[in-house]
Amino acid sequence: TMMKHPLSQFLYCPECGSSHFEIHNEKSKKCADCGFVYYFNPSSATVALILNDNNELLVCRRAKEPAKGTLDLPGGFIDMNETGEEGVAREVLEETNLKVKEATYLFSLPNIYIYSGFPVHTLDMFFRCTVENTEHFSARDDVSDSFFVPLSKIDPEEFGLDSIRQGLKKYLSI
Repeated sequence: TMMKHPLSQFLYCPECGSSHFEIHNEKSKKCADCGFVYYFNPSSATVALILNDNNELLVCRRAKEPAKGTLDLPGGFIDMNETGEEGVAREVLEETNLKVKEATYLFSLPNIYIYSGFPVHTLDMFFRCTVENTEHFSARDDVSDSFFVPLSKIDPEEFGLDSIRQGLKKYLSI
């Protein structure tokens, strides 16, 4: 099957409302009536790699679709006016109740995340996070469970999202 244009779900020009909102190139659409060009850029997202003193990684179980019930790492979308470091710290607090002391950027991977049946192109930024206290964590928000797994026992294939699997393979090979 041919991939649909990323903007195929947008039928009308956001500037003038015209239905003559046509594919301009692989990443934009242009209005034939008013000339407005809309570029489709990826959303920023974060992933947290949190290790305890025993070299165990904090993993979560997804409470919601996509990939409900599979393993995941804490993280999520960046809000407007937020840095990557602030975003990853907020998501870690929301999902695990852990306070991030330091977030160190490692690498990024492109991803497509299906949200409400809608493909969202993302750039997932992976951070190594140091937290105040690895003892006091809980599963909240989009997470049904969270627990530490020895790094040597991490199997990327148990993680439901593509970029998390790829990111773990990359991280474990560093």
